[in-house]
Amino acid sequence: MKQADFDGRGSRIRWTEAPGEEPARVYVHGLGSVSSVYHAHIAARPELAGRRSLFVDLPGHGISDRPADFGYTLEEHADALAAALDAAGVSGAELIAHSMGGSVAIVLAHRRPELVSRLVLTEANLDASPPPAAGSAWITAHDEETFVEEAYARVLDAVGPVWAATMRLADPRALHRSAVGLRRGSVPVMRDILARLPIDRVFLQGGASGELAGRQALEEAGVRVVTVPGAGHNVMLDAPDAFAEVVAGRG
Repeated sequence: MKQADFDGRGSRIRWTEAPGEEPARVYVHGLGSVSSVYHAHIAARPELAGRRSLFVDLPGHGISDRPADFGYTLEEHADALAAALDAAGVSGAELIAHSMGGSVAIVLAHRRPELVSRLVLTEANLDASPPPAAGSAWITAHDEETFVEEAYARVLDAVGPVWAATMRLADPRALHRSAVGLRRGSVPVMRDILARLPIDRVFLQGGASGELAGRQALEEAGVRVVTVPGAGHNVMLDAPDAFAEVVAGRG
């Protein structure tokens, strides 16, 4: 395990790492998740093995620290991720990022372009105020104190065993603030940043999730959109073969 200070007050963002060739691949999880759980099985596949791979847990999640005075906005998560990459000596990385982690990766590419050479985004949140059915809405339906004191346990029961398995490792206050930050979005908003980035960009959409809103405009901006038949929001778990092919640049 490796770590880096992310707030100037001794709080640590942590990651595990597999050695290999550069450029590194950096795997970033979604809201209430853990990077290694969602991506280690992908990085180990033969078509992807041999590359340096980092599995970073964002602040408040997994093995990273969870300071009570941190804001957990998308920008703050992106700056924390940058601190990890700086400490690891990583630049020009490929970021493979899921859901909220995709939003963080987009913001990082905007704020620290030298750190990112390619984005592979799995159902990343591109807009502020996502639909009521979005997972973040289950969290932000409550104010912070109510969520921390009462609703966190109910949400764990409601989200199902797969998401609950990693969500229970997240700090409730950090989880709520991260969800609020995700629904607030970034400035500029993530979709606009993504459309303007001058790097290779791939967006994976699970076929079971429906059509990606604004797909045509993204494709016109040079974003390659790949729909994976039969997969839902967790494409890397539902269709690992197809997912690995896209990460490898073959799909």
